[in-house]
Amino acid sequence: MNGNQANNEKEKEPVYEQSQSIPIDEGPLEVNKQSNLNKIDQLELKYAGFWMRFWAYLLDIVIVGSINRILVYPLFRLFDLPVREASMFAPVSIITAIIFYAYFVLMTKYFGQTLGKMVFGLKVISLQGQKLNWSTVMFREWVGRFISGTILILYIVVGFLPKKQGVHDLFADTTVIHERS
Repeated sequence: MNGNQANNEKEKEPVYEQSQSIPIDEGPLEVNKQSNLNKIDQLELKYAGFWMRFWAYLLDIVIVGSINRILVYPLFRLFDLPVREASMFAPVSIITAIIFYAYFVLMTKYFGQTLGKMVFGLKVISLQGQKLNWSTVMFREWVGRFISGTILILYIVVGFLPKKQGVHDLFADTTVIHERS
């Protein structure tokens, strides 16, 4: 092929901008279309890595701690209940744990993200492409987070998996993405 023919071939290839959709090869097999759709979906998602998720979680901890210090501790002092007990089964420990888990479960269920994730532009999604249901959210935010929180080293798994999933994401078949991807 000479230089002119090579240039003509390049000119015939369509050039797509980021905002344009890529046409799917209209093959005789429906499977071909579906596999192309899955490839496009995977290309559009930008998974949130360890550090972005860490900073969002840190902000969420500040928010939950602030809620406890503004609401829970003053109420305990008002009713002359002990605030400084070190026991895991102390009333203040139980109430603050309920607020911690309720914050993560309710925010993730209703908004798909906590306030920390909102600030950093992150969102929790299901890998099945479905809306997050209660069982998925409860398992991810309650059971999975309890396990990851008990063995802190498990949070580092996010940095090594291709879809940047934590152990709690693996349990619930979810991941965290950049919202603007």
